[in-house]
Amino acid sequence: MKLWRVLVAVVVLAAAGVAGAAAWWLKHPLPLATDSVEVAVEQGTPPRGIAEAWVQAGVQTSPLFLYQWFRWSGQSRKIRAGSYEIDRNTTPVLLLEKMVRGDETQAFVRIIDGWTFKQVRAELAKAESLKPTTAAMSDLDIMTALGQPGVPAEGRFYPDTYAYSKGSSDMAVLKRAHKAMQKRLEDAWAQRAADTPLKSIDDALILASIVEKETGVDADRGKVASVFVNRLRIGMPLQTDPTVIYGMGDQFDGNLRKRDLTTDGPYNTYTRTGLPPTPISMPGKASMLAAVKPESTKALYFVSRGDGSSEFSDNLAAHNKAVNQYRRGKP
Repeated sequence: MKLWRVLVAVVVLAAAGVAGAAAWWLKHPLPLATDSVEVAVEQGTPPRGIAEAWVQAGVQTSPLFLYQWFRWSGQSRKIRAGSYEIDRNTTPVLLLEKMVRGDETQAFVRIIDGWTFKQVRAELAKAESLKPTTAAMSDLDIMTALGQPGVPAEGRFYPDTYAYSKGSSDMAVLKRAHKAMQKRLEDAWAQRAADTPLKSIDDALILASIVEKETGVDADRGKVASVFVNRLRIGMPLQTDPTVIYGMGDQFDGNLRKRDLTTDGPYNTYTRTGLPPTPISMPGKASMLAAVKPESTKALYFVSRGDGSSEFSDNLAAHNKAVNQYRRGKP
């Protein structure tokens, strides 16, 4: 009996020791090979594979320990796919909680007001840990994938800062930006002035893209829009350089020459009246609202003062005087 009791005591003490060691391990930070360790958990990865991935990435512990902890916790099936990052303060308990919550590591990409879709694609291509799933797709292919076959991509993505989980696809970001633009554009169109000459929501987007490129300071945005709306009302050419530059594409070398303004084309608003066939940039909310509800003015002209702001004129004589003053330095 005495020997049996001794054996039981030894087993109990050993079990208590193991339990104590396990409790200590769970509550202490995991040793890392670097200051932070990141792992992308793919959908369907088994708990053992997740544990091994963390160890391979730089968590300096036994993958068996991690695997058994995931199992014993009863939460291994709740681990969510995603990209996760931990630092030197992360315990096994915190690691599991992070994956169960789906507390993913995020990166950010910014689309700037006034960018073209070409610039948007270039920015996505260099974004951190963003899968380039659209790299081999044309602009029209992308729009088809977004459910708008035949619709030009220009102007269809809302400029904003987008957070995404590392390992996400660039198409996922584009979907969000496209949906955001549709929502913002619909909201703006609902606020349009009763007497707007714009015939459709697409017209509003096109004009907004021009206003975005022509506005130097926010205070002028409503007046810039007013000039173009006033011209549309009387059938006067918009005569805006940004549309000509956009139409030239890669042929534009930074200098806009007289021959460029007189060479006819769909985006030459000097030789053609009305709006160009598509937007020329990604307009922001302020430009969309200005396009559909501009300031009430009689202005038909504006010229840059050289400080970002513009001088507005109601007639050609006043405009020519402003041009002499601000461009030629004459009183």
